[in-house]
Amino acid sequence: MSFNIFMQNVVNGLSLGGLYALIAIGYTMVYGILRLINFAHGDIFMLGTYFLFYAVAIFHLPWWLSFILAIILTALTGVLTEKIAYRPLRNSPRISLLISAIGVSFFLQNAGIVTFSGIPKAFPRPDIFKKILIIADIRIQIVNINAIVISLLFLMILLYIVYNTKTGLAMRAISTDTETARLMAIDVNRTISITFAIGSALAAVGGILWALKYPQINPLMGIIPGLKAFIAAVVGGIGNIPGAMVGGFLLGFTEIMLVAFLPRLSGYRDAFAFLILILILLFKPDGLFGKNVQEKV
Repeated sequence: MSFNIFMQNVVNGLSLGGLYALIAIGYTMVYGILRLINFAHGDIFMLGTYFLFYAVAIFHLPWWLSFILAIILTALTGVLTEKIAYRPLRNSPRISLLISAIGVSFFLQNAGIVTFSGIPKAFPRPDIFKKILIIADIRIQIVNINAIVISLLFLMILLYIVYNTKTGLAMRAISTDTETARLMAIDVNRTISITFAIGSALAAVGGILWALKYPQINPLMGIIPGLKAFIAAVVGGIGNIPGAMVGGFLLGFTEIMLVAFLPRLSGYRDAFAFLILILILLFKPDGLFGKNVQEKV
């Protein structure tokens, strides 16, 4: 493999890893507070792409305005999902929340097929994302560079919110002890809603960047990226935000490099991700940065 091709694959790997990281953070934020694996998160990812698609195709809004509107609508969808499907079951056994999450996932997928039709649609991609950047004979799609930059930007904004604001402090307090947080006058419902809004907004950004990279959308497009982002969250240590970031970048990078160095195994690309999940659960179930926390019954 030549150096130019290697560098192209490095950029592709980091670009894909950034997308996994954005989605994985939604999983890890919700789990950190509710101890819930929100399996509907991949379908929230899908909704963000359709919100932007229809804003551009039907309402003819500028692409940048459609991008902002899609993020807001997706965040509101996440909040609505939490209020309807999860909040009434908050004091129920964990299995009830898990079943509810799976039910929401199937509902969003089938509602998407009924509403948007199951026929794939071409995603509107501005000319700026179609350009190819040439650096020292290395041809890199500008969409990959943009995906890395935008992913890192939103991840840094999230870290600032979590570790430098009162809302972030409330999130960390609730993730440690919900009852004590209530005694300290923290509005638990409001904080959890904000958590779902932020996680869903990041999923929307990840979905839109995914659709820019692979410009075709369909109602089931969130299944595989959602599962891989869940794997990334487990690899990094589910419940740990920096761990989810690292896990996302690691998974995306290793996935691309597997195809680059072992092209005969490209058909097993998805299986490789699940193999990583099995190995992590066998040998380091807490993940790379996770802590061994006793589950409350």
